[in-house]
Amino acid sequence: MTQSVEKNQPKRLFFIYNPKSGKGKIKSNLMDIIDVFVKAGFAVTVYPTQETGDATEQIKNIETGFYDLVVCSGGDGTLDEVVAGMMQREEKLPIGYIPAGSTNDFARSLGISDNMSQAAKDIMEGTVFQCDVGGFNGKSFVYVAAFGLFTEVTYETDQHLKNILGHTAYVLEGVKSLSSIESYEMRIESEEESIEGDFIFGMITNSLSIGGFKNLAARDAVLDDGVFEAVFIKRPTNVADLNSIVVSLVTQNYDASCIKVLKTSSLKIQSETEVKWTLDGEFGGSIMDVEIYNHRKALSIIVKESEQIEAKESEKE
Repeated sequence: MTQSVEKNQPKRLFFIYNPKSGKGKIKSNLMDIIDVFVKAGFAVTVYPTQETGDATEQIKNIETGFYDLVVCSGGDGTLDEVVAGMMQREEKLPIGYIPAGSTNDFARSLGISDNMSQAAKDIMEGTVFQCDVGGFNGKSFVYVAAFGLFTEVTYETDQHLKNILGHTAYVLEGVKSLSSIESYEMRIESEEESIEGDFIFGMITNSLSIGGFKNLAARDAVLDDGVFEAVFIKRPTNVADLNSIVVSLVTQNYDASCIKVLKTSSLKIQSETEVKWTLDGEFGGSIMDVEIYNHRKALSIIVKESEQIEAKESEKE
């Protein structure tokens, strides 16, 4: 990876990791990862996060002009915190990501290896990809903002069940709780259109994988086009509506009358009651009025050369 540093000036890398992610998966890989960085010519500062929100504060406050690269390791929540800190800086540094969580949706979308040593090597040999970042009432999210029915299902469904049934497992687990799920009277406005109704689920995403399921929102999602893929589901009023929702979700052909799909760069969502939101799998607050917007190509993340080419080819199609 090309670094713009002065001659004879050592390259500096800030490595921040969550020691609790993936049941402490990084502990057996930590020395190998650092060795990869050192062999690539970096002086490495290592920092284990201490509590929720720590990664955001550390990245936001690292010394300007000192580091050439930030690498983080953990789950999606750790990456989300690092990106949140980077978005608050004037100096935006490229980010390398070594997934160590249980889901790792964003890593799946970018083709980042789940082998931690290999992911470290790919960062050292890769190229920078400019990826979109979501804005949510002043906060940021990397790949998904969601509320309602399936919000917890994606993270709670047993991985063994996912492996056997795939996408269908997501739907089956969600339908189990349909009778007891809350719904929200909402008005949803985008640049393209406005919709109103009683919604049981909403998802605004910039990812090819949600909760471990590929292509959940869109098969043709592009991560640097400035556009979100959004899915909203209204409460079914009869058995026919429920059946059409289930069929649409299983087949991923969202043509049921209760399902609305949008491609948009911004949304305003107003609810008559507070709605519990999830941002990248973490609690995002109970909120009535939400503004969501796309910061196009705001995140510089390092990917393998082949994944960079694939992303660009997808954008052209």
